[in-house]
Amino acid sequence: MAHASLRPIPVTTSTPVESHYQYLVDTGGNATLEDVLEVPENQWQQVANDNATFGISDDAYWLRFAVRNDSAYRRDLIAELAYPLLDDVVFHVLSNGEKLSEFATGDTRPFKPRQVDHPNMLLRISLAAEEVKTIYVRVRTDGSMILPLKVWRENQFFEAAAREQKFHFFFFGCLTIIIMINMAIFLKLREKLYLFYALAIAGYLVFFVSMRGYGFQHLYPQLPGLHSRALLLSMPLLALFSVLFCREFLKTREHSPRLDLAIKAMIYFEVFNLLAASFFTYNLAVKFSAYSSFVFFSLLFVAGPITWAAGLRAGMFFTIAWTPLTIGVLATAGRTMGFFPENFLTQYAMQIGSGLEAFILTLALADRLHREREDKIEAQADRLRMEIARHDAQMKLTYAMMHDPVTRLPNRNRFEWVVNQQLQRDPGGHYMVGVGRVTRMEEINRTLGLTQSEQLIQNVASQMNTLAAGLPYVHTVRDDMGRVERVYQLSSDSFGLLVNASKVEDDFEALETALKRLSEALLLDNLAIELHPKFGAATYPMHGDHAALLIRNAHVAMEIAPRDKRTVGFYSRNYDIYSESRLTLMTDLREALQNDVTTIHYQPKACLITDKIVGVEALIRWHHPERGWVSPVDFIPLAEETGVITELTRWMIENSINELASVLVDAPQLKLSINISARDLVSGDLKALIEPMLTRIDARRLTVELTETAAMEDPEKGLLALKEIADLGVEVSIDDFGSGYSSLSYLKRLPASEIKLDKSLITDICTSESSKVIVETAINMAHGLGYRLVAEGVENEETARLLKSMGCDRLQGFWLCHPLPVEELKQWLSERHSVFQAAPETS
Repeated sequence: MAHASLRPIPVTTSTPVESHYQYLVDTGGNATLEDVLEVPENQWQQVANDNATFGISDDAYWLRFAVRNDSAYRRDLIAELAYPLLDDVVFHVLSNGEKLSEFATGDTRPFKPRQVDHPNMLLRISLAAEEVKTIYVRVRTDGSMILPLKVWRENQFFEAAAREQKFHFFFFGCLTIIIMINMAIFLKLREKLYLFYALAIAGYLVFFVSMRGYGFQHLYPQLPGLHSRALLLSMPLLALFSVLFCREFLKTREHSPRLDLAIKAMIYFEVFNLLAASFFTYNLAVKFSAYSSFVFFSLLFVAGPITWAAGLRAGMFFTIAWTPLTIGVLATAGRTMGFFPENFLTQYAMQIGSGLEAFILTLALADRLHREREDKIEAQADRLRMEIARHDAQMKLTYAMMHDPVTRLPNRNRFEWVVNQQLQRDPGGHYMVGVGRVTRMEEINRTLGLTQSEQLIQNVASQMNTLAAGLPYVHTVRDDMGRVERVYQLSSDSFGLLVNASKVEDDFEALETALKRLSEALLLDNLAIELHPKFGAATYPMHGDHAALLIRNAHVAMEIAPRDKRTVGFYSRNYDIYSESRLTLMTDLREALQNDVTTIHYQPKACLITDKIVGVEALIRWHHPERGWVSPVDFIPLAEETGVITELTRWMIENSINELASVLVDAPQLKLSINISARDLVSGDLKALIEPMLTRIDARRLTVELTETAAMEDPEKGLLALKEIADLGVEVSIDDFGSGYSSLSYLKRLPASEIKLDKSLITDICTSESSKVIVETAINMAHGLGYRLVAEGVENEETARLLKSMGCDRLQGFWLCHPLPVEELKQWLSERHSVFQAAPETS
């Protein structure tokens, strides 16, 4: 290793991404990021290549590297610590000396949520053109400190990961087949030899699945303690059953009494090792197993030649089989203890060796069966071969069904022609135009690339054609070439078909079954991809009298939530945001605002530290003379689209201040919160809207709330507008935090003093450990950034108590109080007399 200043890793358009990093030993493991940033350059050690091995160490290690985008386009990268058995890994992403984000992972934490569903420690890095980011990584582990770090282009990583996964799962599949075969032979012949061999191979399987992190990823992602113990227990288990198999296979009791005595001693030792692995600390158990493996494999390494010299044919097979495995184990143990470097040979030596050992010993067992039970085993082998052949045939058939080349589907023009022709031929008929769209195609295209995305959409189209062929009421025509047309491609990600509703006799049950099958995950190159399709339908003549209108209305119907047990959204004018009835809703809203038909309800907020009521949030309510109560979810988005939102916001500010005037006088600590929209934020009139009202209310007692997505709609204009009202003394609160996908670096720039955690994150906090971790992290992050945190949607005392114990500042929700009209609010506050005696806030 050598001292060197940090040299950024250049990322260009085509050249490979090099990987190098520097490291710093944190003796005791107490250094923070701020401490590390103060460390002089000459104390950082340069790794000669992209990996380093430090053996088993109690110290923490800090790694750092920088990446620079030398291209003119945004680049998405993945930094990989390619060793899944690191206990605690924390990535810190910095730009220009400012910390942008922090991501903690490791196999002592629950597997999810990770940024990438992969057993290794991964960090996504997004670089704008010419951007430079520096990443600091803190690593601590009770096991081996193996640090192979590599920076990938995102697409190249997933390609490499897919290849590696194929290798591992091919290997696991081979071991599984060997286990199944030997268990089948054991159940047939009742010979312990095959049971011990199957259990020994199962021990190898558990060991490799745990060692590579696949067990943690797929089987018990929320149980990191079980993950570590599975690895520790797999080592003595595979050793114990390997020794028992060796004793039976080599017949040491008959041919080598002294060797048999040593093997018996090893059996007792491995039983002790198994018990020790259950109670020792992880660090001690790893060291104990690593050192004991040398004794175990050395003993079995000499057992083969001893019995071979005694004239036993099995000794020859055992010697040949055990040699590559012993070499592989020694290489793996040496790498674990830090004696050997991290490279391809030391990383995969044990897997390669165990695969060769399993293959050779399988041949040896076959030879044994052939010699000792030739007739009986031959019949069993025939049956096994038939089962394997049947299994292979079934797998090929399944693969063919999933990946057959797709007939080119007719397009939208053809579909409109076919529909119009059929409606002209049968104007009195009853037809339905159905449309389905794969909603994740854009995301899949960015992730997997154009080639695989096209293959995926072809598979979807093929499946739709197959399913449609089984539905007799799907309209079918033949083109000029005699080819059957049932399904039509309307765009790159949507498909359509025509259903003759007059022929439906099963209330569309068969169609519903087919659509549910389309909603299942689709397998592509060993990836189970969730397509998240949506389905919509429009009927003739109710929803249109020609194809274009029916297709349009079917697309609109996709956005309508299905009712009852159906998976299809059916078109309705009442839910068409572009329909005349919905557009007239805004005219009615304007009139309601002008005539004060709308009302305001207020929902209190409580301080969890003082248990005082510290504020109320004003919420609009509208009772339409014809429609009844209209949900804000229905008219607020339309108000934003049409510009009515400005009038609504002005009405809310004026009326809520007037209504609460008497309450605010008696409750000096009470604050009024009013929601504003993205349209208000970028209109340029927000300051002019609020400033005149400050003659009636102290600016410090007024809070404006906006969602994080609204803040991100036009970041620069929004930031300017918020700073203007903040300069007036009005507080800013970020509402529904956690429901959108915003930039924390941008939110940090906002002049906000409060964050409101979205109720979707609170709902299952008492029953879901992952939700609890997310909320606790959000609270700590908010406090770290200087924000006060409010939890929305609290509906029970248990949640309130848990939030208080986690350090949450305030809460709001039905458990405290439903939104109330002003007179009922006064009565409620009077009953909660504490608000009028509120001490100064500490939250």
